[in-house]
Amino acid sequence: MDAIVLAAGKGTRLRPLTNDTPKPLLTVQGRPILERTLLGLDGVADRVIVVVKYLKEQIIAYMEQQDIFKDYEIVEQLPEPLGTGHAVQCCQPLLTSDEFIVMNGDDLYDPVALWGMKEQGAAIMAALRDDAPKWGVIVSTEDQKFVRIHEKPEAGLYPPPVYVNIGVYKLTRQIFDYDIQKSSRGEYEITDYVNYLSQQVPIKVIRTDFWVPIGTPQDLEQAQTITLPTVGK
Repeated sequence: MDAIVLAAGKGTRLRPLTNDTPKPLLTVQGRPILERTLLGLDGVADRVIVVVKYLKEQIIAYMEQQDIFKDYEIVEQLPEPLGTGHAVQCCQPLLTSDEFIVMNGDDLYDPVALWGMKEQGAAIMAALRDDAPKWGVIVSTEDQKFVRIHEKPEAGLYPPPVYVNIGVYKLTRQIFDYDIQKSSRGEYEITDYVNYLSQQVPIKVIRTDFWVPIGTPQDLEQAQTITLPTVGK
């Protein structure tokens, strides 16, 4: 199975740390975030496709020297990054599996939850958060079947805590049957693909207790002190 790792962003909220270093190559407890991502995917995916743009040369150089995935491809988001859905579109010609994982390459995830995705068909990963208006709330049934994503709902609509979308998906090629359109932000959103796919096949919600989004210098500093899941190698 292929895995798409999204690593094209500028990480503007992490400046000045990302002025000269792409966000996925910032280190957490001695390892680049991208390395932790690849280690989490080791054994889950057979091959990775890394989407690049900002400071792409550094990520290309890192992939050339890493020894976690020998089978990988680099895809540049051209002509410019137009959202997560666009990043997946750029990878379509290189996909070799019908099912594939898509994940952010600059957050910290639990490898056990990734293994849980491997055992499912279509799936989306979710974690509990109290501040629902900040995230995309995953609406699901009692048996954890995905219904929809409610982006940044108004305060008070969902009693906290709620399960939110954390940027890891297991999708199928069926998504490319959908004529995705730009959102109000002027981007192609991967969540539109997810909502479409949910009308075609069941999507399982994989719940995890561990997710560390790295959005600010303070987030990165805090990540240096927390207990991280064990990863291979």
